[in-house]
Amino acid sequence: MGAFRYVAALIPLAMLLASCHKPPPRLPAAPVTIPRTPLPAETVPAPLLPAIDSVDDYKRVLAAQIMRANPDAVFSGAIPPLLTAIVVLELKVDGDGAIRTLRVARARDQKAAGIAEAIMRQAAPYPRPGKLMRQHHKTFDFSETFLFNKDYRFQLRTLAPVQ
Repeated sequence: MGAFRYVAALIPLAMLLASCHKPPPRLPAAPVTIPRTPLPAETVPAPLLPAIDSVDDYKRVLAAQIMRANPDAVFSGAIPPLLTAIVVLELKVDGDGAIRTLRVARARDQKAAGIAEAIMRQAAPYPRPGKLMRQHHKTFDFSETFLFNKDYRFQLRTLAPVQ
């Protein structure tokens, strides 16, 4: 009988201890990421260009692209009263924006002319001229004017501030 009393006393204690036991908290499962190869259409999208409805629009977009491609060669602010060189380039661009012809139309300074040509080639390909190309023409023809200061840094006439 003594053992029965002893076991009978332990049962409530065991039940009390069992009710205090909590299961360990369950952590949410880590999300599973499966690397995937992007589809060709999901590659980096081309930057959106402003509407190009005229030659002036095209030249502004092109000039901004040239400046972005050559930030260390650009001078900012007012154009100095005496420029070291003025270079006029004539370009022919195909329907894909590739340079077909690049010619110096005006330059008295060969160093500046060489810099201007190199800058134009470095910034290519250019935006597609689209509807600006005349029907049945294979190129879009235009000119750009480089304004050089004494350090042979440039501004483009298209974006230069009004004097």
